[in-house]
Amino acid sequence: MKTTVFLGALTAAVIAGGLASAQTLDDVKARGKINCGVTEGTLGFSARDSEGKHQGFDVEFCRALGAAIFNDTDAVEYIELSSKNRFTALSAGQVDLLYRTTTWTFSRDVDLKTSFVGINYYDGQGFMVPTALGVSSAKELDGATVCIETGTTTELNLADFFRVNGMSYTPLPVGGTTEAKALFEEGACDVYTTDASALAGVRASLKDPNGYQILPEIVSKEPLGPTVRHGDNQWEDVVRWTQNALVAAEELGVTSANVAELAKGTDNPEINRMLGSEGSLGAMLGLDADWAARAIAATGNYGEIFERTIGENTPIGLARGLNALWTQGGLQYSPPFR
Repeated sequence: MKTTVFLGALTAAVIAGGLASAQTLDDVKARGKINCGVTEGTLGFSARDSEGKHQGFDVEFCRALGAAIFNDTDAVEYIELSSKNRFTALSAGQVDLLYRTTTWTFSRDVDLKTSFVGINYYDGQGFMVPTALGVSSAKELDGATVCIETGTTTELNLADFFRVNGMSYTPLPVGGTTEAKALFEEGACDVYTTDASALAGVRASLKDPNGYQILPEIVSKEPLGPTVRHGDNQWEDVVRWTQNALVAAEELGVTSANVAELAKGTDNPEINRMLGSEGSLGAMLGLDADWAARAIAATGNYGEIFERTIGENTPIGLARGLNALWTQGGLQYSPPFR
């Protein structure tokens, strides 16, 4: 979801507070944990379970970083942030990075002085309606009341879609996912619109998921991924290449079950470099040789994470789609470990 408000204020905050001090990894090591910014509660991506523990797709990438740096997936502090305050928290140093269903855009990358270091989920804005509404397409929503989170470009995408299709609507502004879910479920709005993956999570958490459907239209590009502050290339590299390792591991057939054996050495030089039995990639990052092997052992590769947290056999029920490997018709692709 893409925030449009407060860009000027956030830019001023970044300038006032300075860019990253080029020592985030040292600060993280001294602190003994990573401060990872996540959502306030999006089932499948980051939400608390019945014991209050954070679970989900984005959470797994934070856990992988904990394993890579500390050999401890619990060396992570999860800080829940709204769409409005996430960039302020990042620029102020409250968190070391965002893994928070955050869309990579020009203004965020350039104006807010943040660095997006990869895409862990290719998404787009969608629409969810009660099945009882009797529609099968977003083009049938003329006159609908739409729950929409304020301060996001979801509002702009919605306005554009209805205008292009010659339809009218009544917006019902909401402050966040929790409020939107409650109002939508009680029937205060006919439609809830946000990232399609988030809609799948909300739908799975409703009292009667089968009473709701996500319509087929996708009306925007929402490349979601981790972001850090400008100015600290080493920390960018650690976050970027830990995510790349999880993607490359799937492509190379490295799993949580076989990584320990493969880390001893194989006939594939790229696997050896990534897992540390050859070369010095870990030292280049400021980590030890086993950083990637630990991350993969802790969380599994990208495909294992996807299927376990949001895949078709989970309540979220998402197909790989664009998030399949490039070798399988998708967009997930890691640069070489060389």
